[in-house]
Amino acid sequence: MSPPQDETPDGRTVSRRRFLAGLTAGSLAGIAGCSGLRTGPRYDRSQADFDPEPLPGDRTYPDDDGVTMFRRGLRRLGYYPDATVPDSVAVNWQFPANYIGHTAAKASPRPTPDGETIVIPADTGLVHAVTPKGRSRWTARTGATSLGIHGTPTIVDGVAYIGGYDGDLYAFDVRTGEQVWRTSRIAFDGAIAIGSSPAYWDGVLYVVVEYNHPPAGTMWAVDAETGQPLWSDDRLWGMPHPSTSIDPEYERMITASNDGVCYSWEFPSLEFEWSFETDHHVKGTIPQYDGRAFVGSWDGFFYCLDVVDGTELWSFETGEIIMSNPGVDPETGIIYVGSDDRHVHALDMETGDRIWSRNVHGSVIGSLTVTSDAVLVGSYDGNLYALEKDTGEVRWTVANNGHVTSAAVPHDGRIYYAERAVLSGYWNDDEETRVEVPGHAYCLVPDE
Repeated sequence: MSPPQDETPDGRTVSRRRFLAGLTAGSLAGIAGCSGLRTGPRYDRSQADFDPEPLPGDRTYPDDDGVTMFRRGLRRLGYYPDATVPDSVAVNWQFPANYIGHTAAKASPRPTPDGETIVIPADTGLVHAVTPKGRSRWTARTGATSLGIHGTPTIVDGVAYIGGYDGDLYAFDVRTGEQVWRTSRIAFDGAIAIGSSPAYWDGVLYVVVEYNHPPAGTMWAVDAETGQPLWSDDRLWGMPHPSTSIDPEYERMITASNDGVCYSWEFPSLEFEWSFETDHHVKGTIPQYDGRAFVGSWDGFFYCLDVVDGTELWSFETGEIIMSNPGVDPETGIIYVGSDDRHVHALDMETGDRIWSRNVHGSVIGSLTVTSDAVLVGSYDGNLYALEKDTGEVRWTVANNGHVTSAAVPHDGRIYYAERAVLSGYWNDDEETRVEVPGHAYCLVPDE
C-alpha cells in the first residue's frame, strides 16, 4: 500500500501531514533556537562507495566495541550468542523506576560496551545510571514528565542517545550524566513523542517520531555529534512505535507504524523502496536477517518478508495480537515470537513451520531475548521466563511485582530488565489511578 500523498506544483510529493504542518511552519521556525532546526538537506549517502563488511552474528560493528543499542545490534535480532543462562537465578538488586500506566513496553536497561555502567530510562522521564552491582552513578532529568521514556538508549563512544514522550531527542554523557545536546520537538516539525530507539551508523542516528494532528510519523536522520536533523521522510501514517532496523549487507532500513504498514528504504541512500500492508497495527520492531524481515501485526499474523522487494514469503497465525519484538537465532535458523495468545512460538525462519509453542500464561508484549542456550521472555502473568531453546521447556521463572515488558539483557553473567507498575483504577474513568507497586528495574545473578 502507498500512503496518501499530495503533489506540489513542481511535481514533488509530500504527505498530508507535512502539508498540514507547513501551515504553521513559519511560526515553528521562529522559536527553534539552537535546537537543531534543519537549514537544508545535508544528508548525502551514496550507494556507489558503500560496501560494508558482513556483520557476523548480530554485532553492530565488527571492529568497534564502542557501540551498543536496543536488541543488541542494527538488525535488532535480540541475539546474545556469547551469553548463557544459569540453571537457577536470584535477584541481586532492584529499585523502583516506573510509575506510569501507559502500556507501551518499558525501556530496556542498556549496559555500556565496557559493562561498567547500566543506563536505565524510566517512564517518569528520568534516566538512571548504575553500576553492575546496582550502585547509583547518576540520574538525569528530561522534559518527558507526562508519559516518560519508553525507548532504549543507543550508546556510542560514551554518549547515550534517547528520545522521550515529549518529542525531544537527548544525548547524555555516560560518565557524568551531563546533557551533551537536546534536539527540541520543534526541530522535528512539532513531534509529540519519540517511543522508538535510535539506530546508529557512521555518525548518524535514525529514529522515528510521532505526531497527532493528524496521527502520523516521520523517519529522521540526525547528526550524532550535534543533534542536527539531516533528512526526513514523513510518509508514515498512524503513530509509529517500532524502532528502526538496518541491514547494511542487504542495504535496507525498515520500520512500521500503527497504520499497519511496513516501510523500507535503500540504505544508506534512503531512497524509498517498498511498503507492505497488514490488516492492523504494527507496533513491534522488525528484525532483519539473511534477506528476510519479520513482522508481527495486531491482525494476529506473523509475516516473513523479502527485504529486497517486500513480498510475503510466509505467514504464521496466532489468532491474537502480536505486539512483541521477536528474537532471532542465526545459528539454528529459528525465530521466537510472543503473542496475546499467551504463548511463545519457535518458528523455522525458512518455512514458518512451528517447531514448538510454550504457554507462558499471559500476554507477551515485550522483547524476546535469545542466548546460546535459552530464550528469555516476560509475561503478563508477572513472571520472567527462561525457556530451553530447543524444546521450550521452562528452565526457571522469576516472580516480579508487575508485568515484565522490557527486554531481558544478559551481560557479564548478569541479567537486567524492567517492569510495568501495578496500578489500580487505570482502566476505569470513574476511579483515580493509584500506583500500588512501582515497576522495578532488576538484576539477576546465578543462584549458587
